[in-house]
Amino acid sequence: MAESVNVRISGKLIKFVKERTGPEGMYESVSEYIRALIRQDYERLEEHRWQRLRGELEPGMNAGEDEFVDVSADDVISRNRGKQKS
Repeated sequence: MAESVNVRISGKLIKFVKERTGPEGMYESVSEYIRALIRQDYERLEEHRWQRLRGELEPGMNAGEDEFVDVSADDVISRNRGKQKS
């Protein structure tokens, strides 16, 4: 369900918004413009998060087979139990 949010803007900003909306603007309404700005900001943040995650995973993805160590589930459980006791 959509919620209503009120925003006050004045001066140069309201003039700019009016230029971007309405019959001569790129957006039909101020609401449509604000939704688009929020969506763009959200998508930019999500892309930044993905890029950061890719950067963290990249060394592992590019590692050679000789850099990996075989471990069993029991090894992992034992190691983690040891960390909990510390």
